[in-house]
Amino acid sequence: MAVAGRKISAASARAHTRKSKQKTSFKLPSGMFKTVSLVLLVGFLAWAYQVIQPPPPNVCGSPGGPPVTAPRIKLKDGRHLAYKEYGVPKDKAKYKIVFVHGAGCCRHDAPFLSQEFVEELGIYLVSFDRPGYGESDSNPSRTVKSSALDVEELADQLGLGSKFYLIGYSMGGQVVWSALKYIPHRLLGATLLTPVVNYWWPGFPANLSKEVYNQQFTQDQWAVRVAHYTPWLTYWWNTQKWFPSSSVASDNPQVFSQPDRAVLPKIAAKRNYLAQIIQQGKFESVLRDMIVGFGKWEFDPMDLENPFPNNEGSVHLWQGDQDLLVPVTLQRYIAEKLPWIQYHELKDTGHLFPQVDGLGETFLRAFLLEK
Repeated sequence: MAVAGRKISAASARAHTRKSKQKTSFKLPSGMFKTVSLVLLVGFLAWAYQVIQPPPPNVCGSPGGPPVTAPRIKLKDGRHLAYKEYGVPKDKAKYKIVFVHGAGCCRHDAPFLSQEFVEELGIYLVSFDRPGYGESDSNPSRTVKSSALDVEELADQLGLGSKFYLIGYSMGGQVVWSALKYIPHRLLGATLLTPVVNYWWPGFPANLSKEVYNQQFTQDQWAVRVAHYTPWLTYWWNTQKWFPSSSVASDNPQVFSQPDRAVLPKIAAKRNYLAQIIQQGKFESVLRDMIVGFGKWEFDPMDLENPFPNNEGSVHLWQGDQDLLVPVTLQRYIAEKLPWIQYHELKDTGHLFPQVDGLGETFLRAFLLEK
């Protein structure tokens, strides 16, 4: 009996082992595995979609939104543009100018004017918040062309006449290129102050644009590359914490050269309106600037023809040779390709040269008084 008992115990052990193996080798049915995988994939895609979506703009004048404090015009498409007037009354002005601000700026940033100077020359100047900045409504459909048409409609609603002068600074300089393409018949003259270049404009030799592109900070190379090739990732790229975002979008002071740093305290002392600039959200202002400015343009500025073939007006381009934000090398090439542009290169100056005492009057006199 003892032997039989041992045999029974061994058999029981073997049976128990077989059951244990069956339990440990359990597998999901193939249909259930596919279902779980699909659920995980959908969940990941839903999470990723939420992450890359920018928040809606904080619309001025809406419930809970920033207040409307500036005069505004209503455009044909229902958007509003906020503006600020400088100088003499426009009915007494000899020169009527529209000024277009750069990235991270607003209608208050027209620093090159003194009251004595505008009265001496008889200058009326209007500066406006570009879409998404300050108190101007955002424009999700913003394009290179729409920026020029905003300028035209602003001039018409303010009664500046059939023709007016146009000045654009930095990213606002791209609006001047657009105006020279789409509304040249409305211009008496135009000035580009260190206008931002797009490395993908076809007119640049590939080796030159690549060389200058590679001179930028690595984080800025990536930021503009994302804006150009995958604009739908621009918000995520500049808000995620894994990689450095755009120097401009993150307000990195390293983008400024030594001459610029010398004038930064002067700028900071006057800009008590900083909170207003991107109060509607960084995406609809600074980041949409990147998408439009470094995206695929409908035209190449280096293909433009002289809008003033009979010298009835002039186009000027001013550039600091110590500008770390906008490469001087590419501006020189543009000036060579477009000899009808009067090119002025400022020695030992950077991107913020309009803030340097006296330079504002210098470029305005050249613009308005010298043909």
